[in-house]
Amino acid sequence: MTCKKYLLVSAILLIMFQGGFAQKKLAQTGFQFLSVNPDARTAALAGAMTTVSNYSGAILSNPAMLAEMEMDFDVMFSRNNWIADITHNASALAYKPFGGQYGVVGLSLLMVDYGDVEGTIRADNEQGYLETGIINPSAYAIGIGYAKQLSNRFSIGGQIKMASQYLGPALRSISLEEETNAMDSMDKSVMAFDFGTVYKTGFRSLVFGMSVRNFSEEIKYAEEGFQLPLTFSIGFSYNVMEFLPENCRDQTLLFTLDAVHPRSYPEYIKMGAEYKLLGSFALRLGYVSDMDETNLSYGLGISKYGLGFDYAYTPFGVFDNVQRVSIHFSM
Repeated sequence: MTCKKYLLVSAILLIMFQGGFAQKKLAQTGFQFLSVNPDARTAALAGAMTTVSNYSGAILSNPAMLAEMEMDFDVMFSRNNWIADITHNASALAYKPFGGQYGVVGLSLLMVDYGDVEGTIRADNEQGYLETGIINPSAYAIGIGYAKQLSNRFSIGGQIKMASQYLGPALRSISLEEETNAMDSMDKSVMAFDFGTVYKTGFRSLVFGMSVRNFSEEIKYAEEGFQLPLTFSIGFSYNVMEFLPENCRDQTLLFTLDAVHPRSYPEYIKMGAEYKLLGSFALRLGYVSDMDETNLSYGLGISKYGLGFDYAYTPFGVFDNVQRVSIHFSM
């Protein structure tokens, strides 16, 4: 298959999914935990990971990048201390059997702990509400993905996942005299799909790619329906150090940029830069446009002998600063 055919296939897929965006533009989406950058390296680069290899963690940004994994096996664990004492835990695993001849298989798991929340309901009393007790909302998504290099330049990948969110019990009727009530469980699950492609141009390290994440049917809580945070991204990455003399090639300066079209708010740009020395120590910087509370992110990473450690720090305006830690092991 020629380069022109690759580009044609990608263009057709983009048009198909763009049509899905145009069908219904909602004012809001649910299951927002699927929009949070799950691991430290991704967060430090502001999420601009459409064309960046991230070991098994690639399944959480662009599944097609799994096909670029050099090792036969990789596993990643990440912890994200999110705003409002919310905790996100993520893990991913990727395996490349027979040297990648039959592609790469990946698994992913996201788990969210929202902590303890005091439940309330509006009531016709002096306070204007009644307490309904402590609730423990939570969410998770578990998925399986596959990616394959169709040639030494073009890769394709996808993931199917089950996403679920529990918001605790919901009162649909209440009696102040008898203190009795009727309750519904706010527990919803849905199948979702991620898809992506990656194209190496052949001009040095320049790579283009696209991804569509969180494509699913509509979910409804009681009378209110909503969509998952469907997101389309297209981007590129390039090692700027390739413009320098050969004796500087023990260093890399990766620049990556993604243009993002979400379902629920205007388009924006994500940019990241990663300076790596001797292939082991990395400093990272990220920027997101048109965000109210957070624009910049910072991070560092150390990797050697198949072990890697990544850290990211994100100032978050009036909220607490967000810190993420990830580890991965390859062999």
